[in-house]
Amino acid sequence: MGWLRPLLLAVLAYGAGAWRPGGRAPALRRPSRLGATIDDTEAPEAAFGASSSSGAPKRLKRVPRGARPTVAIIGRPNVGKSSLVNRLCDAGKKGTIAVNEAGVTRDRVYQKAEWCGRTFDVVDTGGLLFEDEEGALFLDEIREQATLALREACACVVVVDGRAGSTRLDDDIARFLRRWPDQTLEVVLAVNKCESAEREAELVADFWPLGLGEPRACSAIHGNGVAEVLDALLPALDASIEAKAAQIKTMDAIDAKPHVNVCFLGRPNVGKSSLLNRFLGPGETRAIVSDVAGTTRDAVDAELDVDGTIFRFVDTAGVRRKARVTKQGTEPEMVARALRTARLADVVLLVVDATQELSDQDAALAQRVADDGRACVVLANKWDAYEDKDEASTRAVEKKIKETLTAVSWAEVVFLSAKTGQRCLKVYAALQRAVDAHRRRVATATLNEVIRDAMLWQPPPASAGGKAGAKIYFVSQTAVAPPTIVAMCNSPTAFTDNYKRYLERKLRESLNFAGTPVSFIFRGRRLRDSNRDAAKRSKP
Repeated sequence: MGWLRPLLLAVLAYGAGAWRPGGRAPALRRPSRLGATIDDTEAPEAAFGASSSSGAPKRLKRVPRGARPTVAIIGRPNVGKSSLVNRLCDAGKKGTIAVNEAGVTRDRVYQKAEWCGRTFDVVDTGGLLFEDEEGALFLDEIREQATLALREACACVVVVDGRAGSTRLDDDIARFLRRWPDQTLEVVLAVNKCESAEREAELVADFWPLGLGEPRACSAIHGNGVAEVLDALLPALDASIEAKAAQIKTMDAIDAKPHVNVCFLGRPNVGKSSLLNRFLGPGETRAIVSDVAGTTRDAVDAELDVDGTIFRFVDTAGVRRKARVTKQGTEPEMVARALRTARLADVVLLVVDATQELSDQDAALAQRVADDGRACVVLANKWDAYEDKDEASTRAVEKKIKETLTAVSWAEVVFLSAKTGQRCLKVYAALQRAVDAHRRRVATATLNEVIRDAMLWQPPPASAGGKAGAKIYFVSQTAVAPPTIVAMCNSPTAFTDNYKRYLERKLRESLNFAGTPVSFIFRGRRLRDSNRDAAKRSKP
């Protein structure tokens, strides 16, 4: 029996994880941090990140915006930059938020424009102030965003207010541009708010001393003079297109890849902008982040190439309860754009704060996502700040989330941290599963087999008063995104809501429709069709 003791010791050591065949030390699991996996170079993507078994993507690459020529719009606050951007891009109400209020735009907002056969990007920036003013917010961040826009631009449109005339702030911006390191940057001076053709010469004359070239009178509201501003940009656009011919071909190849539109949605201050910056990796501050609620106003987007699929992430403004939304100011437009962006997305990332109790507003946003028929993944952010985490508490929090967000109880829940990057890589696999389920089409034979088995396992409730029981003749899928199932039955009213939910649950379990809403429609057959089928069955 002397051989038994060494064997028992070996078994115990193996169970404790201290023994490996060949005497090798246990492999250390690579931390799930997104920052080290981003490649923003123009070289072919290299494999990085966690192993494929963990569900993390093998390749992540930022999609460069510099492939197309970029025109930066800068100027002091409230001179009509956003209105001019909407006019240049012919965006109308779908463009950036433009109201008569200083400091509305904060992040860089990109839009696509076309003029005389040239396609380029126009980037709107916040109002530039080089000296801090009392009551002004995010001045340093706005200056940083404007600087980033100028670095990637081939031309710059400086917008000034023709009604107010030249000011000290305009002089500061002109001095800043004269000292800009890249002297090849084409500068076009646009004198906005020149609606009167008789006073154009008078309004423009005040801006010659800025030393930024010929001032061009225009009106973003009426469209006067905008064509002349675009014509002045053509030489810089042509030079940029010629220099970036290879990159433009790369952009065309990127456009041919499958695209998925992803929208961040949630209450204010739950970490949507922080998650966007985290997904883009280090060195990219796409959205301004602060503890002040309502920092993000416009929809801010960025693209990532994830294993050959282009994910376009769109950050939106936080959506407060309707009763708390002020009717004045920009908040109604901010909320409307956030909800519209979510409605147009393929997948909605519903962000909640894991350190706080879920509110009725979280449930209302979840209901909105389900009503719009969008696929959904719930992100429980700030998981690093949750105290006493273990497997049991994680399951308890997940159960609480699904019970509160009943409208999207079918959605996958990912616990992560935008601050540390914890579990951020798991989001991509969850997104792909949700997209696949949202676009899945199932054969009619398979659907009918699942429904038949479900009805045999649990027959529908019997009808009262001697009426015929509920019957389903056949089932077919009529649409995708979201999957729409039509059940032809003898009477839609014969099926109770509970039984309809039972059939939907069986469909989800059997056909893996997790992550997407399923539209289950019951249609009654016409009396003529029923009588015809009955007559056919009665024939020998």
